[in-house]
Amino acid sequence: MNINLERMFNNTGRVSPVGIASVVGLLLLSGLAVTGDAPKVLVISWVAFMAMGLGAWLGARADETNPYRLVWGYGLASGAMVTSAAMFLVPQAMGLGGQAGTARIGGVGIAAGIVIGYGTHTIGHRLTHVETAFDMTTLAIAAHALSAGLVIGLVYASMPELGILLGLAIISHKGPAGYAAARRLGRNGKSATALLLPAAGVGLTAIPSALLPVPESALLNALIFGFAAGIFLHVAMDFLPNCEAGSEIDEVCELHDHSHDLLDELRTHAVASTVVGAAAIVLAWVAI
Repeated sequence: MNINLERMFNNTGRVSPVGIASVVGLLLLSGLAVTGDAPKVLVISWVAFMAMGLGAWLGARADETNPYRLVWGYGLASGAMVTSAAMFLVPQAMGLGGQAGTARIGGVGIAAGIVIGYGTHTIGHRLTHVETAFDMTTLAIAAHALSAGLVIGLVYASMPELGILLGLAIISHKGPAGYAAARRLGRNGKSATALLLPAAGVGLTAIPSALLPVPESALLNALIFGFAAGIFLHVAMDFLPNCEAGSEIDEVCELHDHSHDLLDELRTHAVASTVVGAAAIVLAWVAI
């Protein structure tokens, strides 16, 4: 079967060889996940890939960006991520094992995750303004995906009994992120197939790190879960729909008539979407 990736992504540029190699790598690592008994991480990796791939496909084919869909995509994802990190990761970081000092170590991990997440995001954004042969926006998204996958793998290696709901909520932003990134690439005349790298990025690092032996140490686990909680809280807060002047959503609104009134209306949608995203995780946890 002949699959024309450029036709699927509605681009005129060349197919990204790095993107194709990333998919091949994910396929090979999937075999290791099956033999190494890491089914949850395997599912999370492929859901992340399909979510970002679908978002990129829709973004590449869209004639214009719908601000309501963008706000609801970001809001649902950020609400789900905040709630998941608070419900499943923070309690582990605070030392449910009862060993003295674990709560403080977990707190250090949370602080480190937020600060390092902010620092890498800020420096990465600065690099997007550097003129290079590579698309720095795509590389920044890929770096985020690879680091998130590493943390997800370590979390499930430390506590394999964690439910799959946590991982799926953590990667819930992949769809809207892929859509927004593909729209930017399309406006710059670049191929959206480059997003195959960040789409596969979670699995490329999550599967190997999930198969690594992790020492049974309450302090180490508190640090790992704290760092994971901090990283994902930073990502969730970064994805909160920003309806202020100069934001990405404001830029989209400027393409429509009555942009100021539209931006005011979207603020209500931003709040509603984050509440729904948070409530969905709580309801899913109760149901499961």
